[in-house]
Amino acid sequence: MDKAMRKKIIDVCDSKIQAKGEHVGLSFYAFFKNKNDNPKRLMEVATWWIAENELDHFEKAVKIRQMVKFN
Repeated sequence: MDKAMRKKIIDVCDSKIQAKGEHVGLSFYAFFKNKNDNPKRLMEVATWWIAENELDHFEKAVKIRQMVKFN
């Protein structure tokens, strides 16, 4: 993933954690608008989430933030 997408993921995770606490879960859809206006980007994140990291549909935001920051 490029730097801009990594920043967006971290920002969304931070926002969700701040609003709902450390145990909040999210899916990779949390980083996109309801309308699929960038299918290439969506598939890039889905591939990272599902194929590369074998994550469940919902994961803790703190886990995702950590993975994106340090990988």
